Amino acid sequence: MSEGVQGARGAARETSPTLLDRFLRLFSDVRAGEGSTAALMMLNLFLLLVAYYIIKSVREPLILNTGGAEGKSYATATQAVVLMFAVPLYGAFAKKMTANKLIRGVTVFFVVCIELFYVAAWLEVPYLGFIFYVWVGIFSLAMVAQFWSYANDLYDKDQGERLFPVLGIGATAGSLVGSLIAKILFDSGFGAYNLLQLAAALLVVHLLLYSVVFKRPVAPGSVDSSTQKLSGAGGFTLLLERKYLRMLALLLLLLNLVNTTGEFILSSYVEDLAKEAAAAALAADPGLVVADFLEAWVGSFYAGFFLYVNIAGVLLQALVVSRIVKYTGLAGVLLMLPVVSLGAYTLVAFGVSFSIFQWAKSAENATDYSVMNTARALLWLPTSRDEKYKAKQAVDTFIVRVGDLLSGGLVFVGTEYLAFEATDFARTNVVIAVVWLGLAWLLYREYKKLAAEGDAVA
Repeated sequence: MSEGVQGARGAARETSPTLLDRFLRLFSDVRAGEGSTAALMMLNLFLLLVAYYIIKSVREPLILNTGGAEGKSYATATQAVVLMFAVPLYGAFAKKMTANKLIRGVTVFFVVCIELFYVAAWLEVPYLGFIFYVWVGIFSLAMVAQFWSYANDLYDKDQGERLFPVLGIGATAGSLVGSLIAKILFDSGFGAYNLLQLAAALLVVHLLLYSVVFKRPVAPGSVDSSTQKLSGAGGFTLLLERKYLRMLALLLLLLNLVNTTGEFILSSYVEDLAKEAAAAALAADPGLVVADFLEAWVGSFYAGFFLYVNIAGVLLQALVVSRIVKYTGLAGVLLMLPVVSLGAYTLVAFGVSFSIFQWAKSAENATDYSVMNTARALLWLPTSRDEKYKAKQAVDTFIVRVGDLLSGGLVFVGTEYLAFEATDFARTNVVIAVVWLGLAWLLYREYKKLAAEGDAVA
């Protein structure tokens, strides 16, 4: 058993399950005394994702005013550059702090940033939309990574495998609720910058909930790791030193490369269909404003697409993921997404209709947001505390953005020099998905080896 045993573990020694324990058993194997901390953690992740989706909804209209789609590409590249400096800075900061102070400090930093953006908007700072887009990409990855770093510190391997699916419900439900709240408030004229204030308030509550979890009782004889300082090398150094972490980083890079390229395939189909619909509408109504029609058509499509994906993600997370982990262990949740992706892009490679690909892509995204998110959390259970906090930040921020950049490079070369069509990009994704699937199996074997070593030490 690792030294980082928190209150959830101490509470688990109670003999009789509470009503909350029994309720959470609908979703996973929650044992006596574990429910209260698991529910607090789930709620905390829920609030974080609600805040993120509100902020994300503000991001889109702002970037349209400073570069549009081209600006997004430059912003994504800028995120990777900024993270090259931010990850070592985070590691240096982490070495001087206990885990709970680190979490509080990072959260307060991002809340202050939101208020600075609010002031900058009032002052009409130039290129604010571009700067905000870069910041949002870093904020989302860093805060979610930090949450799962603490969850890995809080629970041991056995508890993580049982309780992470419950915690993950907070992420999928938060994504759905956050997007719905943003839409309702935008439609009611609430205002983009007022939405930022709402997101900041949610993050303050998120921080307060962390404080409650920090005070949970610790099991007898164990050490409250949230009050211990981190030590050792920085995130990039840890990543380079250990084979398991390098394999994990490569896996997430391939995942993001395939998924982001898939988003391009989807958007290219949607663009073509929107133009066809606009041509038909223009023939029926010569006075039609084509630009407005295209914007409304594409917006309507993606609103429905995201809604179905989020609903499917919530259902998978709540009803399926824990069962997969229970009966197949990490292997089931780790291998499922590359298999689904392989099937989706194989269909496109053989020229299936857009309607079929649309549902296949929905299945891929829903699996990513639920099943694979749980796998990503579980993969860090057998790592050290330094690796959980610092290496995880490097992987979940910088490596993920590198995957985006590689996808952008693939799309650029494919469209500008190779005259690729959607089916060609799909065939490329099939090849990458096969490599990804093989790497996932090798990583699972390495995980079992590390887990066995940890059990032997315990």
